[in-house]
Amino acid sequence: MRTAAPAPRVIAVVGPTAAGKSDLGVALARHFGGEVVNADSMQLYRGMDIGTAKLTPEERGGIPHHLLDIWDVTTTANVAEYQRLARKEIDRLLAEGRTPVLVGGSGLYVKGAIDVMEFPGTDPEVRARLEAELAAEGPGALHLRLAAADPDAARAILASNGRRIVRALEVIEITGRPFTANLPGHQSVYDTVQIGVDVARPELDERITTRVDRMWEAGLVEEVRTLEAQGLREGITASRALGYQQVLAALAGECTEDEARAETVRATKRFARRQDSWFRRDPRVHWLSGAAEHRTELPHQALALLERAVTA
Repeated sequence: MRTAAPAPRVIAVVGPTAAGKSDLGVALARHFGGEVVNADSMQLYRGMDIGTAKLTPEERGGIPHHLLDIWDVTTTANVAEYQRLARKEIDRLLAEGRTPVLVGGSGLYVKGAIDVMEFPGTDPEVRARLEAELAAEGPGALHLRLAAADPDAARAILASNGRRIVRALEVIEITGRPFTANLPGHQSVYDTVQIGVDVARPELDERITTRVDRMWEAGLVEEVRTLEAQGLREGITASRALGYQQVLAALAGECTEDEARAETVRATKRFARRQDSWFRRDPRVHWLSGAAEHRTELPHQALALLERAVTA
């Protein structure tokens, strides 16, 4: 009688939004007697449920999910802190003989959890000076400076993202090296198999449109209104989340609700393309089709892949 191959120590399910990662993560955790560790940066926030497509307790099917609902919406996201928390959960599960299934599309968070990745420190004086320059000159001027110092970083960071531009310039000044030189390679901390869920762009775009429509029907506007009373508008990270940023603009009278919905669809499609590009750059990701006609087969394909990866 053939003995089943053991599970890899860590499984990561990655890919763009609306591809079907969450359901696959639950299926794999159930099969291996494992638990899910969230790697979606916005699902870390309490109360941000509808707009982040957070699985309901019923949809989790009794599988424990970790690192959901741990931050207030006023908390600024911190990848280094997430790394500490994620590795603590992964190490605990491994010590208990359970399989951690990391699920999410936030590329830097996935990398922080499973790869060798150290974060350069911060210098309060440098940071304060750069933030003052950002306030005075705007992100465009600082982005031009970043482009001169580190063209690769400038291509990767939107010219409107002042917070990330300031951080990149701060790291360059502190370390004396390009910001991109501080980004990690592909050296894993854990024995990990990464599964990418692949959906062709036309189908993914259609799913995104449908998902946003369902979020509106499920009460996203009311969810944002409730979170606004809890400080969402002041939350540096949470207020910029897809859907939440657009609804906040509508609530402030800057656009109509219909315009906010349409912009959420457009922004989410752009974001999905960036997610896909990020994970495509990692040669360790094994891509499986998450297309509608393969949806029921996806868990079986993933299990076959995991067995091959373990026995290879």
